[in-house]
Amino acid sequence: MRLAASAAVMAAVAMTTTSAWATDGYFQNGVGAKHKALAGAGTASVTDATGISINPAGLVHAGDQLQVAVSLFKPDRGFVGAGGPGFTPTGNIEGNETDLYLIPNIAYTRRAGPNGVWAFSVSGNGGMSTDYAAVANPACAGPGLPAPNGIFCGGEAGVNLTQLVISAGYAHDFGNWSLGVAPIVAAQTFEAKGLAAFGGVSSDPANLTNRGTDTSFGYGIRFGIEMEASENLRLGASYQSKLSMSEFDNYRGLFADQGDFDIPQTFNVGVAADMTDNFTMMLDYRWINYEGVGAVGNLSSVMLPFGATDGPGFGWKDVSVVKIGAEWKKDDWIFRGGFSKGNNPIESPDVTLNVMAPGTAAIHWTGGFEKRLASGNAFEFAIMYVPEETVTGIEVTPAGPNPGHTIQPYLSEIELTASYTFNFGN
Repeated sequence: MRLAASAAVMAAVAMTTTSAWATDGYFQNGVGAKHKALAGAGTASVTDATGISINPAGLVHAGDQLQVAVSLFKPDRGFVGAGGPGFTPTGNIEGNETDLYLIPNIAYTRRAGPNGVWAFSVSGNGGMSTDYAAVANPACAGPGLPAPNGIFCGGEAGVNLTQLVISAGYAHDFGNWSLGVAPIVAAQTFEAKGLAAFGGVSSDPANLTNRGTDTSFGYGIRFGIEMEASENLRLGASYQSKLSMSEFDNYRGLFADQGDFDIPQTFNVGVAADMTDNFTMMLDYRWINYEGVGAVGNLSSVMLPFGATDGPGFGWKDVSVVKIGAEWKKDDWIFRGGFSKGNNPIESPDVTLNVMAPGTAAIHWTGGFEKRLASGNAFEFAIMYVPEETVTGIEVTPAGPNPGHTIQPYLSEIELTASYTFNFGN
């Protein structure tokens, strides 16, 4: 327990000070090396402590263990401006001034008799980060603009959102089915810079941009169920409520509803089939309700000031993702692979604001392995590749649309994850 508590403190400190991007919109596509190697599949095939973040019901298959993982994440994001003169620059404008991120997470389980398991985890839910230099921009030569350069004539620009989720859960085995529940407390941080040119369309321009890092706290709950349909077939489902978060007061002139920024509800359902004793296939579906959070889902074209009740958001659509995973066991090795395909949450009318948050990723290719060590502990590794995805639309300036100038946000990613599992008494 002392080891678990120490790891939790270290992970919490690291994650609240570390920027992150994620890939199902701005959510992580998986938690821990196993599920990342499976492209996030495994709602019906939880076997380790990280399952508390995917389907807590599956924790009944985990022993007493502590898992510590860290991901090295490299996104390539930015936008391409094209056409006639615009408020934003022309050409390929990279938002990669900060381009490498470390994302740790921990998970701990302990058996509670023959049928129960307690669990605890600290993990990143997701985040988004862009970091644009104060690039040359001919449009910034006009009078009354905040700065003579930058993508929005505000000098350096970008956003930095991080989300940390702490869960403590319990799962119980009822024979051929199990239930799990995991109450959640969450923390998130946010910072925006370079948006002062939009002050004239903000309900509170003094709290629109360049207000440093603000912090928000909240809570929610996650439920899960797993059933054995037959000896070789399992079904699983999990639901995470919307996490009700306190407002970002420093950015109540940016986010709809005076700085409100809840974390969306999600739903997972999956099936796992043991094709042989050593080979398992998994198929999952995941839904993320971005449209249920005004700051994210409201259209950017809403005819109200930024920060107002029901005001503009980033215009993100709900994300639906299909995930396929495969796992093959060979002696002390387990080899994993995965693929997922989701929809791009950003549509053409909302591209201007989304150069700050180009969450366009849709396809994920993943792979990895696990090596069981002589000590009974295990080492896991995963790699993820996300090919570039784009969306194109016309520029919308603080003065209105500019049909002669187009903007194309883009995003691609690569991530490496390493994990070590301490198995106690197994």
